[in-house]
Amino acid sequence: MPFEDTNVAVTSSEASTSAEEESARPRGYAPTGKDSGVVKPKGTSRIRGHEGLETIDIRSRKPSWLKVRSPGGPNYLRLKKQMRSRSLHTVCEEAGCPNIGECWEAGTATFMILGDVCTRACKYCGVAHGMPSGLDLDEPRRVAETCASMELEHVVITSVNRDELPDGGASIYAQTVRCIADVLPDCSVELLIPDFKGDEDALRVVLESEPAILGHNLETVERLHPDVRPGGRYWRSISYLGASKRIAPNILTKTGIILGMGEELPEIRQAMADLREAAIDILTLGQYLRPSPMHIPVARWVTPDEFADWKRIGEEEYGFRHVESGPLVRSSYHAKEQAQELEAEGPGRITEVMEADVMAPAEVFSANGVKLELVQLEVGRPGREFNGSDDGK
Repeated sequence: MPFEDTNVAVTSSEASTSAEEESARPRGYAPTGKDSGVVKPKGTSRIRGHEGLETIDIRSRKPSWLKVRSPGGPNYLRLKKQMRSRSLHTVCEEAGCPNIGECWEAGTATFMILGDVCTRACKYCGVAHGMPSGLDLDEPRRVAETCASMELEHVVITSVNRDELPDGGASIYAQTVRCIADVLPDCSVELLIPDFKGDEDALRVVLESEPAILGHNLETVERLHPDVRPGGRYWRSISYLGASKRIAPNILTKTGIILGMGEELPEIRQAMADLREAAIDILTLGQYLRPSPMHIPVARWVTPDEFADWKRIGEEEYGFRHVESGPLVRSSYHAKEQAQELEAEGPGRITEVMEADVMAPAEVFSANGVKLELVQLEVGRPGREFNGSDDGK
């Protein structure tokens, strides 16, 4: 899912201090007013990758390059009103994206379909975790109508994870793309999908709707992956995009990594190399910002100069078609330009889905035989026979 993740720091020092004090209060991580499920805790904010590491206190002031203007312009307010009147969600709001003011003022947004409660409990993500309820079959039509009223040229669609659904919500993704094509045929559509637990049939359903870009975020390096993204698998995410290139080689593939969660520099390089094995076209790199005290701490602030270096390394040394790299970069940042200017590379070495239906760390019994208190405990897609390993390795 989505690359979401942040608190917004405003330019006013007084407002910035107030926001930091508010975020430091001991409280639940989830925003109020969830209307599509029952919210549950995400578990501890401690991970093994932070042992012996001096992390950054949530009350610490952010560097100057992470300060952004507080949203509130006329287009922002108009778009927010449209979302509420049509009962739609955006990852811009749910994940606290720092670019919400810039993007909404430009009339662009990333729609979050399938509700506002996610079955997975990723340790970096500001989207509420719990058990979703119901499925809104009319949502694709309303998203398309909103895109048409905004006269969009490019739209990004993402979602929460819906591991309890037989297809993970793939059919709703496909229907949303088709509805947008019906009312706005010149609008390109980018999808940022979950891993659907490695279900290739679900991937095919999505690709048959012919999005311009198929995205799925890796989020972090291999060592941190089991703790930071307990419902996922590192190689499943990479190979899922590799399989996309085999099925639909003309569709651009895209992924994102969040820096500042405790990764080491050689591990970033290794992640880039692993992604290129699947011939992934576009990579986004951004700074991790802690949504609440219930999420893992920030391990370091990554400087703009380092982000610029990673862009150069990714494009010149590893051969990504494009690397969008910066402290405030998120998955859909400058997405329209990427869709218009790039052509997809052919399949890479990895073209088959790996770790499909293999238990993710969150689905494995703990050492004392007790299941973890998370939602995504069923192995594989509902209604499909489980053929994977159950040792969690």
